[in-house]
Amino acid sequence: MYSFLRHLAVISLGNCTVIAPKMLVNFLVSKKTTSYYECATQLGGFLVFIVAEIFMLAVMAYDRYVAICNPLLYMVVVSRRICLLLVSLTYLYGFCTAIVVTPCVFSVSYCSSNKINHFYCDNVPLLALSCSDTYIPETVVFIFSGTNLFFSMIIVLISYFNIVLAILRIRSSEGRQTAFSTCASHMVAVIVFYGTLLFMYLQPRTNHSLSTDKMASVFYTLVIPTLNPVIYSLRNKDVKDVLKGFLHSPCK
Repeated sequence: MYSFLRHLAVISLGNCTVIAPKMLVNFLVSKKTTSYYECATQLGGFLVFIVAEIFMLAVMAYDRYVAICNPLLYMVVVSRRICLLLVSLTYLYGFCTAIVVTPCVFSVSYCSSNKINHFYCDNVPLLALSCSDTYIPETVVFIFSGTNLFFSMIIVLISYFNIVLAILRIRSSEGRQTAFSTCASHMVAVIVFYGTLLFMYLQPRTNHSLSTDKMASVFYTLVIPTLNPVIYSLRNKDVKDVLKGFLHSPCK
């Protein structure tokens, strides 16, 4: 579990590093500019880390499933070699997605407005600037986005369905509470992350706009990576005790 948490922290840091510095610079300067290759690099880096985060959360759901439903086989099923393989595949697939999608988005012609209606270079606002046919890049983006969300959510839902069934079969309330606390932090992170993505991609076309995209993007590029350390730190008993003491006596 802590091995996957370490890599989730690396991914969150990478996601923020790709987006935040340029965004902060644009807040401070009056002339907000970005070069063509800088924009392409930012989009590629963003795709690597956001796809890696999607599947890392799915891998962590599988890890929690094995820990709760097959605890005696945990060290065999989730061995060091399997952990390394799952993490490597997560990074590799994120890199492959970026290698395919980024050239596709930048293969179109940009000959009209050069003002991106976003705080970073993303697929939708970039394709909105194109003056050529965007059917192929839009199809590629849709296929990759839909496939990534579908398969990762299937893994998460199946894992938690079995986890809930296993918890309900535990007779003692203390045992149920222990089992639930094992995956509570991850459940919160998954709900917040996937909830934001579903809000962005499943809203009706009539309500869809770049403004709502920007609002949702703030959550899964900056807010959620910042909240993840807080969410997972609440597993630690000392952190929970300090938080309880602060809530009861905030002035001390």
